[in-house]
Amino acid sequence: MSITNAINLQEEYNKTEIAKILHLLEEELVGLVPVKTRIREIAALLLIDKVRKNLGIAAGSPGLHMSFTGSPGTGKTTVGLKMADILYQLGYIQKGHLLTVTRDDLVGQYIGHTAPKTKEVLKKAMGGVLFIDEAYYLYKPDNERDYGSEAIEILLQVMENQREDLVVILAGYKEPMDKFYESNPGLSSRIANHIDFPDYTTPELLVISKMMLEDQQYQFTPDAEIAFTNYIEKRRQQPLFANARSVKNALDRARMRQANRIFDSRGQILTKRELVNLEAQDILQSTIFD
Repeated sequence: MSITNAINLQEEYNKTEIAKILHLLEEELVGLVPVKTRIREIAALLLIDKVRKNLGIAAGSPGLHMSFTGSPGTGKTTVGLKMADILYQLGYIQKGHLLTVTRDDLVGQYIGHTAPKTKEVLKKAMGGVLFIDEAYYLYKPDNERDYGSEAIEILLQVMENQREDLVVILAGYKEPMDKFYESNPGLSSRIANHIDFPDYTTPELLVISKMMLEDQQYQFTPDAEIAFTNYIEKRRQQPLFANARSVKNALDRARMRQANRIFDSRGQILTKRELVNLEAQDILQSTIFD
């Protein structure tokens, strides 16, 4: 095979916003090294595939449908948005938007209701990425009157026949998602990229909490930082812990306690420090310390 043409890979790379997107992903997401590595690998594959096509080298289209598994609050939606940006920059999707849906958006309550609901969602998602959260709820084998299987069949057809028009990301907890794929081998065979999102460690969640506070112009005092570290350790042992999402909710409650504490002492003269600082007592009043 003789190839006379040549392409400057750096120029092709510079034509896109991929470097900026990957940099933002690195900046915005704490930890998640395996996830970031996999996204970078996918971006590299897609860029090289595009270069090969431009040089006339025949290649099968790369599989773009994905599975994101992991606990809530581990950045799955954020990574989905960045992946949509990458696909758009490389020309694999036309619009670059991400539409997030759940079972309720796809499955109807009675006969004849599911197909139009699912098709309407697919119509809105065309040209972009359809992100189906808690996708395992689509399949309820114990309920004979459930219409989720109808939505799955429609999805399967679109994922196979309109791969150039739509990318589907299925997301949810790892164990139920694994069972979901075992029960639906047609779906599993259409997904080329399986990415597992690990839970955050306590130090990573503390870094995330500081970033959240900084965005809202708050900060921990040294004692408050120790108290919040203890809070995270205790909260991680409890059920329904949702990583960054639970941290955000805890910070919102701490800010509310700070506001009430300041309000109750409204005879004093306030400085910027009082308004910015979260004190240890704003954390320790949580019922988790009872």
